Amino acid sequence: MRFNKILIVGLGQLGLPVAKYVKEKGFDDVYGYDISPKAIDRAEKTAGIKKVTDFSDFDVYIICVSTHKPEDMFSPYIEGLLSVIGRISKEAKRNGALVSIESTIPRGTSNKVLEILGHRLHVAHAPHRWYALEEKEHGVNQLRVVGGVYDCCLEAAMQFYNGGNSSSGVSNSNNSDDNNNVIEANNNNDENNNINTNNNKPVTRTSLGIPMHPVSKIEVAEMTKTIENAHRYLQIAFAEDLYLYCQANNINFSELRDALNTKWNVNVLEPREGIGGHCLPKDTRMFLQSSKSIKSKILTAAVEVDQDYRRYRQARVSKSMLSPSLSSPASNFVEDRTQTEK
Repeated sequence: MRFNKILIVGLGQLGLPVAKYVKEKGFDDVYGYDISPKAIDRAEKTAGIKKVTDFSDFDVYIICVSTHKPEDMFSPYIEGLLSVIGRISKEAKRNGALVSIESTIPRGTSNKVLEILGHRLHVAHAPHRWYALEEKEHGVNQLRVVGGVYDCCLEAAMQFYNGGNSSSGVSNSNNSDDNNNVIEANNNNDENNNINTNNNKPVTRTSLGIPMHPVSKIEVAEMTKTIENAHRYLQIAFAEDLYLYCQANNINFSELRDALNTKWNVNVLEPREGIGGHCLPKDTRMFLQSSKSIKSKILTAAVEVDQDYRRYRQARVSKSMLSPSLSSPASNFVEDRTQTEK
């Protein structure tokens, strides 16, 4: 496969770092698109990302659009993403191009994408992991999970992201004779593909150099991101619940937390203003909505705990306005990065 011309769709908090990283890895033909002209201008000025007028002629489409409602950042919303996929379906000319979804999506979304695109293009999901304050260690280049709708989709994604193949032994149950319906990109022109086949040496391809963990079904890749953030949500909610317990029983929470965290396998987090950002609440809700037959009781309770904690904080703030000597419950809290990870 050739990966010469790349388009990043969505140039916000996720897409811009991705575009910068792709450019830094030596890909010269890197384009970007966003519904915000300001986002496009910022990407052009800060990273040299080229503006795009259509989606017709690309080897790779990296999808980094938001998956929350425009009017409610805590509510899952994939219509915008599916709209982008619809445009790719209409305009993409290169059969066998890779469509990699890095946005956080609910289980089953990748198959909806396949229905729109058909198997003319490869569909993969590599959910992003990124933390702005430690971008060198936990930026775009950290270990990631990847899945493909079919085996050939996974192989294409593995080639692009780390230059290898899915040699971990996974087998995609969707794999069938339908794979033959994919019209692969023309690999005969070595000059265009940057592939060295002289003297039957191993084929080398330009890649992003990101370590990847392939999974057998794309639904597993879809679920990893929402569950990662749901797990973090649960950890913070426990800290909130413990804080409320301490307040009700006249126990110093900070001292208790410090004592608990002396044990090597215990790490009680800091409650702050409530579970912050939009990723943790949105992705937790996305996971809760992913199954109609069973709901996570513990996560449902965690949502209730966070609501109780917020009400308690608000009550304390109201009292402190009447009595300035009454300190806010956040007065002894320190910054905790776990609520801002992506």
